[in-house]
Amino acid sequence: MLNMKHLASAFCLFVIFQTASAQLGFSHEIGVITGPLQFRSDFGSREDSKTNFGNSGFGIGVVHYLNFSYRADCNCFTTDTYFNDHFKLRNEISWNKTNLEHLGKFVDPSRVSIDADKLRGHKGVAKNLDIGTQLEFYPLSIRSFQSFSYRLAPFISLGVHYTSFSPEVSTTYENPNPLLTGNVLEPSNFYSLWDPGSVDASSGSAWSMVSSVGVRYKLDKLSDLMLDLRWQYYFSDWVDGLNHQLDFNKSDDWLVWFNIGYIYYLN
Repeated sequence: MLNMKHLASAFCLFVIFQTASAQLGFSHEIGVITGPLQFRSDFGSREDSKTNFGNSGFGIGVVHYLNFSYRADCNCFTTDTYFNDHFKLRNEISWNKTNLEHLGKFVDPSRVSIDADKLRGHKGVAKNLDIGTQLEFYPLSIRSFQSFSYRLAPFISLGVHYTSFSPEVSTTYENPNPLLTGNVLEPSNFYSLWDPGSVDASSGSAWSMVSSVGVRYKLDKLSDLMLDLRWQYYFSDWVDGLNHQLDFNKSDDWLVWFNIGYIYYLN
């Protein structure tokens, strides 16, 4: 199950922060995002193109922005400062899912070993619920963009997310002992060079660092189209339910997510 206690605490802090921010009179934007992603984990070989492109999934989310350049309480621009005119605060709740399998040279049809069979039979699912905040920087003036001086507004962002993960694991390896076939708690069903306990589909939580580069396109006075390419690094190696100790497992789990979004200006 998701770590709902920790997630609820994070959501409460999010609501408190938004309530306090609203009292300052800044304007708000809300939107939806969705798109494909590549999940980079301990499944397969990280440097193998089949793994990198094969273990792909999708994500969806709801985003909220604090726009510091405009005040909702007076329908007027805020004090003209560099921060107000070039930064927005992005808050997000999102969910992503990726079906995982071992791809590449170790499961090539030419491999006829028992370990190759174990890798072929091992499947997983990464499912992650995120809540977090990013600070977006716009090199061009936000005021000018809102006034249709130009229709494209590029940005970069950096932030922190709290992730509640609930991976799944399965195996179709035919164990010599029929009673053990399909048992995901049995080490002999998985790659022999992994230490016992390397496969664990327990739910958990972790912090993650999020960075992205993107662009907004002005559709009309109250709406934008957004394209966003995200890199998200989890401070955990258990997000995919697999954490083996071989030499090429050198980093925690991470993903690359390309999403398209629609943003609406509330006030």
